[in-house]
Amino acid sequence: MKIAVVGTGYVGLVLGACLAENGNTVACVDKDEAKIETLKAGLMPIYEPGLEELVRRNDREERLTFTTDLASAVRASTIVFIAVGTPQGEDGAADLQHVLTVARDVGRAISTYTVVVDKSTVPVGTAKKVREAVAAETKHAFSVVSNPEFLKQGAAIEDFMKPDRVVIGVEEGDDRAAAIMKELYGPFTRTGAPILVMSTESAELCKYAANAILATRISFMNEIANVCELVGADVDAVRKAIGADRRIGSSFLFPGVGYGGSCFPKDTQALLRSAADRAYDFKILRAVEEVNQRQKERLVDKMEQHFTSLSGRTIALWGLAFKPRTDDMREAPAIPIIERLLAKGATVKAYDPAAAPVARRLFDGRIALCERSYDALAGADALAIVTEWNEFREPDFAKMRALLKAPVVFDGRNIYSPEQMHALGFTYFSIGR
Repeated sequence: MKIAVVGTGYVGLVLGACLAENGNTVACVDKDEAKIETLKAGLMPIYEPGLEELVRRNDREERLTFTTDLASAVRASTIVFIAVGTPQGEDGAADLQHVLTVARDVGRAISTYTVVVDKSTVPVGTAKKVREAVAAETKHAFSVVSNPEFLKQGAAIEDFMKPDRVVIGVEEGDDRAAAIMKELYGPFTRTGAPILVMSTESAELCKYAANAILATRISFMNEIANVCELVGADVDAVRKAIGADRRIGSSFLFPGVGYGGSCFPKDTQALLRSAADRAYDFKILRAVEEVNQRQKERLVDKMEQHFTSLSGRTIALWGLAFKPRTDDMREAPAIPIIERLLAKGATVKAYDPAAAPVARRLFDGRIALCERSYDALAGADALAIVTEWNEFREPDFAKMRALLKAPVVFDGRNIYSPEQMHALGFTYFSIGR
């Protein structure tokens, strides 16, 4: 198929590369000329394992192209994906201005029947707004489809190529659009993953509902971890016991310093706003957000309890991205942790395998960014682990002890065993243990 993807952010770039990898002809469109030139040169604006190889291979095979010419890309395509950002507004609602601007541009460009697909994460009712925006600019036939993405950063290529499910929202009776989308996704679902066809409203709500329940599991386990500390229980033992229940499962039950990223915080806020707009108080989700914000304070609270005062202390920080295998620092727990440490007079030396360039822009010289993990430890009063990169799991503990002023570790991701750390001579603090 011939496809246009408007927007070369995280979702658009992964979408375009994966569809091209399956033999489709894909044009990725962005108004940012510098970004398009960067992509043409084979350089990635984001860090995602496997993406650079996929983009370069399909560019070389001429299945994947990059352009600023939206009109030409749309006219050459049967399917046009809208994959632009929906930033959070001041009231928590998703800002649809970019989506609707693209919809109008697409409407002006189409010259034959076209399937216009919302790939951006959008609130319920957006498909109707997109239809109105496109219809105002064209007399040609078109369909509007909602096709939410369910990609995990750090594993996005695998998630797209081997999806758990594909959700397709179509307007009532639009069998033509449904058939085209099923044909597009058929090769990705040969192992039996379902293609679920539903209304656009249901499809739009699916993404928010999925992220909200995952965020709820994280906040719930963080509350359990906090109770464990009060009663002397071990959250790892509790987690394993409840995760063994087939009704519950083990995913997203790891306590820590809270969730972050571009999806969970924004999507929970957008769902809260959407419910409030309809006079519904989503109490559980409000509590999930409150717990998450409070959890980001826990690690610094533990530091203060240990040191009494953080003024003049140097804290080494391992991990800046909101999760491993990405350079994304949007809503990352590391940000409020660092800001609070700085506000209390501490010096921060940080290391992250991928997110240092992002942190450099965010903190503008207020923290020291180290090229190697052990460089951050030299002369530090303690180490705080904020992101559970694999390279932190089995470090040289003797070297850590030698570099730190005192062998003190605050483990915000519970990656070490308390028994092992104590046996190695560390003063060790973790979450819920």
